[in-house]
Formats: sequence, structure tokens, C-alpha cells
Amino acid sequence: MGRVWCEQYPELNDYFERASKVLSLDLRQLCFEGPQETLTLTQNAQPALLTVGVICAEVARKRGLTAEMLAGHSLGEYTALVAGGVLEFETAVELVRQRAALMAAAAPGAMAAIVGMKDEQVIGVVKASGEEGVLVAANFNAPGQVVISGEIPAVEAARQLAKSHGAKMTVLLPVSGAFHSPLMAPAAEKMEELITAAPFADAAIPIYQNTTAQPATKASDLRVALIAQMTGAVRWNEIITNMINGGATQFYELGPGSVLGGLCRRIDKSVTCETADSWANA
Repeated sequence: MGRVWCEQYPELNDYFERASKVLSLDLRQLCFEGPQETLTLTQNAQPALLTVGVICAEVARKRGLTAEMLAGHSLGEYTALVAGGVLEFETAVELVRQRAALMAAAAPGAMAAIVGMKDEQVIGVVKASGEEGVLVAANFNAPGQVVISGEIPAVEAARQLAKSHGAKMTVLLPVSGAFHSPLMAPAAEKMEELITAAPFADAAIPIYQNTTAQPATKASDLRVALIAQMTGAVRWNEIITNMINGGATQFYELGPGSVLGGLCRRIDKSVTCETADSWANA
């Protein structure tokens, strides 16, 4: 993960070196060579995704691209803040390191994607399954795709109820906790202290926030939004819609993979989304 960019632009290896110093871990070796089961551990995956995302943003700049607005899905909000000049890279790596550790240590929980139901139908299923435990709609990703999050019995009850109410499928996500739910409250309290103490600058361009789906540039607003996303829902469908209403016609997914590009096309087929991966052999 990230190897192709560091081979094309050797100077970008500096980001791995800087992250490794913060983490006391050879992040480049882990990303390039694995093992995958170690890389995918929350405490490793989150700093790795941040680092590769920032590297992809630098690749975009080297390719002559200039962003007019930014957004990041969940962890990606940290990448957007670095790309927008709000957070220094090392500050973001340290915050993400702490975030990952706190999330990994949080109470057990689960997340599941509900596919083929309207948002309000999923919300109804969540309410009906609430007797089984804490449960919320956590990610509004695209029309017909909502992720629920909460205590394991409640998530399982909601999956069964969703299937009986016409969901095309439900997919249990490979995560260790109930992210973007009230079960993250203890982690959110600690992250609030860390985020409040961290230096934030105003953004150079509008950054659309996870929990409000609205653009912001003031450091104070972006700080509050970053705290809120620990327990709040990611309103990705609204974010992309609002960016389009704000004039966006071309999107670039700056990170490994193409999940967000796929969501973008589901949200509005009139816009295009290039992935950084598609540049690898260009």
C-alpha cells in the first residue's frame, strides 16, 4: 500500500519516515510487505491509511491538480485536514494513533451495512431493534446504503429485521467496535482533550464536515466537527450532494482503493470520480 507512489516519487518516502518516528514503528515496511493481519489491526491501519492518503494528495499536486473543496469519510477527515493545511502531518499522525488505540479499547460492538433500503426505513429498523441494546445509523453512505452501529445483539436483530423488510442484503463489517455510536463516548472524551490541545489552522479551502455535511474553514469549527465525528453519524450522501451543489463536477479519491468513487457514482451519476489507484500506471 503506497509503494507505487514512493517508487514514482522517491521523495514521498519522507512521509513514511516521519510517520514511523511518531509511531515508533516501521510503517513503510508494514504497508509494503505486511503481514496483512498486522497491517489491518486498527492501531496500524488508521495511521497507515492517513499516511497513504496524504501521499496521494501530494501525488495529485504533482500531477497539477488543485482542489477547490475537500471532504474525508470518517478517518479520511484527518487526511482532508492535512491536505487543507489545518493540521500538520505529524500532529495528524499522533491524533490518529491515539484515536485508533482508544477505538480498539472501546466496548465491544459491531457495524453492518444495510443495502437496498431507504434511509428512513433503516432508521425505523434501528428504532425497532433498540430494545436489544445501543444501536444507531452511523454512516449514510449513498442512496440504498446505510451502515448501522451498536451492541452486537442489537446489530444482529436489526440485520434480521432489515432482511424481513426487504433489504437486498446486510453485510457485517470487519471492525472491532461500534464506531460513530454512543459506545465510543469514553473514547470521544479523551479525543476531545487531545483535539482541543492540538494546533489547528484555518483551512485554505472549504472542508465538508462528517456530522453536519456543511463546509467550514475556521479552525474552531473544524475542531468541533472532528470531536463530534467520534460518536456522530457520517453523512456522506449529503456531503457529496452539497459539494455538487457547491459546484463540484469532478472528484478524486485520494487513498488506496475505490470505495468512495463507487459511492460517488451511486449518489450522482452526472459527476465523475477518478481514483489515485487509476494513476498508478499512467
